[in-house]
Amino acid sequence: MITSIFSKSKPINFIVVFFITLSAYVIANLKLSNEAINFNFVIEKSIIFGICYFSILTLNFIVGKNNLTQKNNYEILLYSLFLLMLPESLLSDRVIVSNFFILLALRRTLSLRSQVNLKKKLFDASFWVAIASLFYFWAILFFILIYAVLLLFTDNKIKNWIVPLTGLSTVLLLVISYSIIINGEFFGVINVSPDVSFDYSNYNSYKVVIATTILLSFGVWSSIFYLASIRKRMKKVRPIFKAIFISLAITFTIMIIAPEKNGSEFLFLFPSLAIVVANYIETIQEKWFKEIFLSILIISPIILLIL
Repeated sequence: MITSIFSKSKPINFIVVFFITLSAYVIANLKLSNEAINFNFVIEKSIIFGICYFSILTLNFIVGKNNLTQKNNYEILLYSLFLLMLPESLLSDRVIVSNFFILLALRRTLSLRSQVNLKKKLFDASFWVAIASLFYFWAILFFILIYAVLLLFTDNKIKNWIVPLTGLSTVLLLVISYSIIINGEFFGVINVSPDVSFDYSNYNSYKVVIATTILLSFGVWSSIFYLASIRKRMKKVRPIFKAIFISLAITFTIMIIAPEKNGSEFLFLFPSLAIVVANYIETIQEKWFKEIFLSILIISPIILLIL
């Protein structure tokens, strides 16, 4: 029943996903956060939630535009379930905003396959990655994806490789100019941390351990089938599926080196992971197994909330 509902794109699916996402966000900010609740808090969190939900809509657009799934809504369901399974991922407003800009960058990066307006798309993608890195420094690693896609999609002209640097330089110049005007110094408004940490003690909570184990288990299992399926696809579409897996690898790297491991770093993982797992669900032939697979992902967050 669950698979039949989300096997096709329907308006009701977006309503269901909205309430799942809202539930995760409310839990993160009322149960897990210690911030005082007042009018400003409600307004600020409402705006951030809007960005969070719009990120899901952006993911849906990316998937539909690039035919990354078979015209279903599995990816947005999975994304919202991942949020509910690990509501800690929604604790940082800066990470939510950064992740949104990364999705905008991903949209422009994948559009390079059309070979139309390459320079504009490269500039836009690098511009959004640079903006994202202002909110969370290690989002800068997504520049790797831009250059990887250049290798996969284009003729590798040297001038195309320079364009992303202009996007980065533009953001840097804008920030420096703003800082000089407001604070009278070059980098006064830049508040980023290039630190690295391998201290995973914050993950010692049994709920985080269980959620992480489920996510990584499903992710690794789905990735095996995802990589195998790439070789079976038409040659012209293989690069875009490779790009998604590269994105997944980048987000996993961010999780490993994140300076503050409070769970918010998992948010970068969810879009790519949702696409990979959605592709695996599509390969499952037995309907009963597909139902069980999705049911586990639906029941797991509920059980974790009760524990």
